[in-house]
Amino acid sequence: MTGITKEMTIGEILVKAPDCIPVLMNAGMHCLGCPASQMESLEEAAAVHGIDINELMAAIEQA
Repeated sequence: MTGITKEMTIGEILVKAPDCIPVLMNAGMHCLGCPASQMESLEEAAAVHGIDINELMAAIEQA
């Protein structure tokens, strides 16, 4: 999935690439609709959930 960066908010990603939803859910991000998803970057959300951002980015790229 090109065009997705770790600096983008979850909200931006959901609008731009909704096919990333299963990747994020499988990684353990089950709060895609929470208010923080509109403000937190993907990298910040990954840190909160204890997810390695590089592994997550690799999974997104494969989607």
